[in-house]
Amino acid sequence: MRTPEAPSTARENAERAVDAVQDEADTYRNGEDRPLGGYAVLMSVYLTTVGTLGAVAARRGRAMPRPDAGDLVVTALASHKVSRIVSKAAVTSPVRAPFTKFDGPGGPAEVMEQPRKSSRIRHAVGELLACPFCLDLWTVTAMVFGRVYAPNLTRLVAGSFAALTGADFLHLAYAKAQQIAEG
Repeated sequence: MRTPEAPSTARENAERAVDAVQDEADTYRNGEDRPLGGYAVLMSVYLTTVGTLGAVAARRGRAMPRPDAGDLVVTALASHKVSRIVSKAAVTSPVRAPFTKFDGPGGPAEVMEQPRKSSRIRHAVGELLACPFCLDLWTVTAMVFGRVYAPNLTRLVAGSFAALTGADFLHLAYAKAQQIAEG
């Protein structure tokens, strides 16, 4: 028979641990709506994916790429453009729609959106999909593993998106020059 002084059960210990984690999360949030559990799920997905792809590449003896300065520039430009298209382009809004809601127009051919907050995971995914800075990590990682598994195709795709980034900046510079010329 168990007495009140007896050691805690595993269930009681688990409940105390959950309560402690919840207290820490509440303290961190400081009254704001921060989906820490959703962030933890996204981090787990990212780390599991990277770990799995890295382990498979190592097991298959695939060489890790050694990018030169040109590769880094192309990857940066391409990642910028891909993350911008996924997170801001009006035409990709159907991809974001389950996780975000329209907030208004943004830059040229772009929209502003806010994450939906009906669940912690939906909120976290909404923040990820509406933030080009947040998506950069995922797009750079995809391009790095693309260079491991399909280097020629990845170079072609990255080069195309890098060129598109350059074209976008030329459009903006042209529009600005046109404004200056028109007074």
